[in-house]
Amino acid sequence: MNIHFSYDKKAVLQALRFHFLSLREIRLMIIVVNVFALLSAVLFYMKKIYPLAFLLGSFLWFSLMIVFWFLMPALVYRRNDTFKDHFDMNFNDEGFSLGNERGTRRYDWTRLSKFMETPAFFYFYFDPRTFFIIPKSAFTGTDDVHSLRQLLREKVKV
Repeated sequence: MNIHFSYDKKAVLQALRFHFLSLREIRLMIIVVNVFALLSAVLFYMKKIYPLAFLLGSFLWFSLMIVFWFLMPALVYRRNDTFKDHFDMNFNDEGFSLGNERGTRRYDWTRLSKFMETPAFFYFYFDPRTFFIIPKSAFTGTDDVHSLRQLLREKVKV
């Protein structure tokens, strides 16, 4: 199966948000800050703490959301020329190849540590921090998406 694609900025930013928010340490940090913010709001309402603690909790929460929702995806997008290229991919039983104007590289399925699927993208993880996203819009139909999904389930040992 062959596909050809380039990236849409808005879709990539959303995909990067999903990636960042799916990381365990970031989810844990957001949970801790949310608990702190809620606890400070309750204690402030009960007049047990000064407004400064409540404002600090709210500031931390807003800061985290701005960083993980806007700043980090925008910085990664801007720094990475990959999102401005046009790609050709070929999938088969042995692996997949990824190419652009500068060349082509072949990967065995064993190189992938895991894969994830969202409504708009497939995420190919080579290690916990290195990944490649493939837009589902590049596929000609739902049969191709289903075929790749089945191939990934068979070949990538999670």
